Amino acid sequence: MTALIGAAFLQCMAWAGTGLLWTVSGGILASKTLAEIAKAGTPFPATDLSFLQISDSHIGLTKRRTRMLPRHFKIALDRINAMPTPPSFLIHTGDISQLSKPEEFDTFDQILKSCRTKDVFYVPGEHDVINDGGKMYRERLPEERPRQRLRLVQL
Repeated sequence: MTALIGAAFLQCMAWAGTGLLWTVSGGILASKTLAEIAKAGTPFPATDLSFLQISDSHIGLTKRRTRMLPRHFKIALDRINAMPTPPSFLIHTGDISQLSKPEEFDTFDQILKSCRTKDVFYVPGEHDVINDGGKMYRERLPEERPRQRLRLVQL
């Protein structure tokens, strides 16, 4: 049973550090994974708007099977940087860190510096606020920072 749970976890974690390119053209929303774009080897067609969503970097995981996640995050950024037309913006939708520790946010910042996409926005995940109610997240990603936190509004 434990092996099955571990295998399911790894299958789910295959998305960690990956990304989706969302495009809008003529009012039609479409998406492709970074892996699909890299595998195609051809430039993505021009669109009215494109943005890239990444999620679940989980910087700070130290188990044998998951400590490669920072490397996977770097590979995702390399794929973004290799795109002939950069996306209009990048949004990281949660779980930058594993335990919202300062060194996890430091590692994330160091890796993110390589990203050439001008505007980067963040939405916290539960792991980004797990130990301190989001204090470290807000300190490390202040709203006035060029790469900004998104303010969530509940309707």
